[in-house]
Amino acid sequence: MEEEKKAFSEQKKSCVNCGAELTYKPGTTQITCDYCGHEETIIPHQDGFKELELKPYLSEMGSVSHSEEILMLHCKNCGANQHVEENYKSLHCVYCTMPLIVEDAYKEDWILPGAVLPFQFDQKQSHQIFSKWVKGLWFAPNNLKKAALDPEYTKGLYLPYWTFDAQLYADYTGERGDYYYVSVPYTTTVNGKSVRRTRQERRTRWTQSNGSIKGFVDDTLIKASAQKQNTIPTKIAHWNLDALEPFNTSFLAGFVTEKYTIPLKDGHLSSTREAENIARSWARTDIGGDTQRVHSIDMSLSEETFKHILLPVYISSYKYSGKKYHFFINGQTGNISGKRPYSFWKIFFFILLIVTIIGIIVWLYNK
Repeated sequence: MEEEKKAFSEQKKSCVNCGAELTYKPGTTQITCDYCGHEETIIPHQDGFKELELKPYLSEMGSVSHSEEILMLHCKNCGANQHVEENYKSLHCVYCTMPLIVEDAYKEDWILPGAVLPFQFDQKQSHQIFSKWVKGLWFAPNNLKKAALDPEYTKGLYLPYWTFDAQLYADYTGERGDYYYVSVPYTTTVNGKSVRRTRQERRTRWTQSNGSIKGFVDDTLIKASAQKQNTIPTKIAHWNLDALEPFNTSFLAGFVTEKYTIPLKDGHLSSTREAENIARSWARTDIGGDTQRVHSIDMSLSEETFKHILLPVYISSYKYSGKKYHFFINGQTGNISGKRPYSFWKIFFFILLIVTIIGIIVWLYNK
């Protein structure tokens, strides 16, 4: 176990030419020196992904295997736990930008990641995405593009997630609904006279149904950290997990890594609820018909495994009229989401224009 820890431990790699620390080059499998340009290839781990058996980890016995100590910094303002690489010259929380005190760093155990999804573009490109986003905003103040976006506060962050795999088996009871149509008479008025007509109305014929379903539930993704503020928007929290790489600390070089704050046990409970939703969906498919009702699901999971994985996102903030706005960019897809200011006068004059157009239309109609 000690040898395994050593193989995965945080080891800083220095440039063979100038001695500076090497950092990961987004979108590649290279680590590079920012000073002299020297590059080295990241060699993938021979064993591939680390899928770990779940049950041993939910007991005391398994809590120490595949784990190690890392240096952590805790933000007293928002509560985020961050592992900051040594080459960071300015230590600020990636979520709230409050200063982090190096002297407050402490060591803490964590379950080693089994895989990492590397960043696909660098900080400069994240600024370009932000600028394009600003230009496309409706009702934004004209001088918003001059907003103070400090590169110092734009950080690439690896977010912790749990993924769970399992064989699912379930017995279900429910009802199958098949649509049919009937002719229903009704009375309407045409030219002042009552007229009898018919219309087609849909009905549902229900029949009892029960059965069994089984299948493999792959990579149920569960967020492993919780923030008091500036939560990662759901809009950008979608990654292609097919691009996961076996965990290698070289991918983390030059970035901030957040430690999970949602324990594995709680993550497993969330994944079980997701599995129940999947089982209900499979049951509806198995029942067939036009619509379905699922009354009960008796589900069991076996051969459960999990991974601790790291997923990329850029986090930053900008100031406009003395107020701070945060934005987030998916480090793989480039999708962006953030808070923005609105121009009161642009909205006011737009509404005034609409009201004026409606008024002219009404005036012409009644003329």
